[in-house]
Amino acid sequence: MGQGLSCRGSHEHGLFRAVQHGDLETFATLLDTCPSLMHRTTVYDRHSPLHIAAANGQIQILTRLLNGSVNPDVLNRQKQTPLMLAAMHGKIACVEKLLEAGANVLMFDSVYGRTSLHYAAYYGHSSCLKAILSTAQSSSVAASWGFARFVNIRDGKGATPLHLAARQRRPECVHILLDSGALVCAPTGRYGCPGSTALHLAARGGSLDCIRPLLAWGADRLQRDTSGRIPYIVALKHKHGACAALLNPTSAEPLVWPLPLKVISELNPEAKALLERALIDANKEREKNILKGTAYSLPSPLHSDMVDDNISEVSETELCCICFEQVCTIEVQDCGHQMCAQCTLALCCHNKPNPATACLTPPLCPFCRSTIARLMVIKMEESHDDIDQDVVDINGSKISKSYKSRNLNEGDSSSFKGLTTVSSFGKMGGRSSGRIASENEWVDNKQQ
Repeated sequence: MGQGLSCRGSHEHGLFRAVQHGDLETFATLLDTCPSLMHRTTVYDRHSPLHIAAANGQIQILTRLLNGSVNPDVLNRQKQTPLMLAAMHGKIACVEKLLEAGANVLMFDSVYGRTSLHYAAYYGHSSCLKAILSTAQSSSVAASWGFARFVNIRDGKGATPLHLAARQRRPECVHILLDSGALVCAPTGRYGCPGSTALHLAARGGSLDCIRPLLAWGADRLQRDTSGRIPYIVALKHKHGACAALLNPTSAEPLVWPLPLKVISELNPEAKALLERALIDANKEREKNILKGTAYSLPSPLHSDMVDDNISEVSETELCCICFEQVCTIEVQDCGHQMCAQCTLALCCHNKPNPATACLTPPLCPFCRSTIARLMVIKMEESHDDIDQDVVDINGSKISKSYKSRNLNEGDSSSFKGLTTVSSFGKMGGRSSGRIASENEWVDNKQQ
């Protein structure tokens, strides 16, 4: 009897080791000898073979286990699912396979009450974050819970994924979450200093790259936590001078992603990318002016990041006839009028919605005064040189001369007199260690 127990323990140990190192041959041999081994767990942490495969990115073994009817939501001692561990370690192939197998994105662990979305945001694995959000949006989660509610789901300490991404200096995850509907001004519960917003947490971490998108999406620089501190004070306390300069309430207001764009029914990804880049470039100019002459001056941009002022290749009819500086890159689909991305943003900022009404008013085309229902990137005609011209330079510096702007002929210059906002733009141009984390790695940073 003792010998039987010893053999079983030896087989279990061999199976877990084979799973961790991706030894598919040994894994298959052991399962053929004793199929019940796939349902065994480690002694202390209760990690199943599926947990170990997910954390170590062993996609072949993970697939074999799932095909063997293993529950994709099996729990370890801390009630963590394999999806949580795959998201923690950034194993995107395993994340996608588990989601395909029906893994539940609404499972909470018993450590901090976090979901797989919290894990992906906290550890900065943007590809895993996108996969989880995409699945949630197209699954029953969106119907039963609501997608917006899922994006803003709170852990046991009242922190949303956006809070965690901002605190851990994960700018790409911050941008993805904001783009998915994360509430930029939502306060925390007991996480960090109670009542902190994502901007407070980014200020504490000293991440300019997280502060920029938060401000661009309307984060309030004057919002206070429960201790009465605004983000500016938090940045000063932790000696993040550049962050404090941008968060100082006396400094120039940042340009914010305009609300009217959100009511445009179909803003395609290419047009959105152009407009976001214009917004980023405009705020970079603001940063330079704020930090100029201080110890926190931003470095000079690389040549590739600068707008080429040489527009000799572009005819006058291709320039935006609002600013007469940038090339037209955005077209209003119905009427066909064109302008540059910077002026499109200025137009939407100029027509701000009435806060007293629940309905947002779409902006009007400055040329024909028709409602803007859809914005598109200007489509390029193929040149006679057979050069691929489908790609638009988002800086608007070198665009083919294969199209002609209709603005000069059809537009009325008097339509632009109220568009004063345009002058504000000026010239713009893991964790993968391959092993299960040790016990002390599960502990969050308590010094929030």
